[in-house]
Amino acid sequence: MTATFLNFSRPTLTDAMGDAIKDTLLSLHIVSGPQVLAFEKALSQYHGGRLTRVFTSQTAAMEVAFQVCKIGASHGGSADDEVITSAMTFFSVGNMIEKAGARTVFVDCGLADRNMNLDAVERAITARTRAIVPTHFSGLPCDMDRLYAIAGKHKLRVIEDAALAIGSSWKGRKIGAFGDIALFSFHPNKNITSIEGGAALFADEAEAKRAEVLRFHGITRLADGTRDVDYPGGKFNMSDISARLGLQQLPLLDGWCAKRRELVDHYFSLLEPHAEALGLSLPAKAHAGEYEGHSWNMFCVLLPLDRLRLSRKQFMAEMAARQIGTGVSYEAMHLSTLYRGKGHREGEFPNAERIARETLTLPLFPSMSPADVERVTAALIDLLTSHAAS
Repeated sequence: MTATFLNFSRPTLTDAMGDAIKDTLLSLHIVSGPQVLAFEKALSQYHGGRLTRVFTSQTAAMEVAFQVCKIGASHGGSADDEVITSAMTFFSVGNMIEKAGARTVFVDCGLADRNMNLDAVERAITARTRAIVPTHFSGLPCDMDRLYAIAGKHKLRVIEDAALAIGSSWKGRKIGAFGDIALFSFHPNKNITSIEGGAALFADEAEAKRAEVLRFHGITRLADGTRDVDYPGGKFNMSDISARLGLQQLPLLDGWCAKRRELVDHYFSLLEPHAEALGLSLPAKAHAGEYEGHSWNMFCVLLPLDRLRLSRKQFMAEMAARQIGTGVSYEAMHLSTLYRGKGHREGEFPNAERIARETLTLPLFPSMSPADVERVTAALIDLLTSHAAS
């Protein structure tokens, strides 16, 4: 009997969620409306009353965040504005910095936690620095105390790329419930989904209201009932269909995060006894002892490619042949064609580059069973053993 293919990520969807979406469709109110308002309210309550606006994607939310902060020549800032971010993050971060008309300043990351090196952040700050964009990699929060101490000292904005971190917390406080601006993704491979979608959480009421205007063409309504535009906004408003699914998913988030932690515990119990002998690098379990604060959106290992007779692509193909899906999270952003064109080259950020070469994202989602974890680890260990270079 052929095993069912095990994706590296899979959203949890139920009949009840389908029924809720059907009800919304039949209401004929399918664009931004009552469900969007309800989803924003629910997200706000989950994050301690934080001002929340939802978008078509986290990328859209990030674009608007730069607009709100007036960073970059495209958004009322300067072409000299600098934004510090990690070389180990998804392409959307660098894309939105460049689209803002600002300059991307990369720093390296930790090899185990994959979060930006805050010592390097401090060294990278200049008189032109306007913001820091940290990525909470795989749901593991950055050192929030130190991050905000650095930002406060230099009067910098912090726009948190929390795409992977909904459900995560720092010292008992939800990511997004404090700080400056936090951005979440609700893509199907995240901890909750609205099919596509994202959110921005603000500390400042005026900025939240401005984001609401900018996500819908920049339109404001005048006293006589006509409309006006003072800035070229986008079309980033979430539909009620997506919001209704988000409303169904959000109450289940904490339980799903707990299940992810249980599955990760099982991964560690099976892999830790063999990791050193196999040359396999495991991810950081927690930061500052805050294990319960890690929502584990992904479980990424580093393959010992220098000890294998397989390339990573071949290794992934062998896993797929055993009906196990794997992923790559992420490429080193400074080595993309976009940033090579700006002069970046290999050797600048060795940790990010090693992660980009060796990372393998293993299956992890709430509907997995312990037996699924055992199947993945057995295949991983077998391939590492049988294809070890002599």
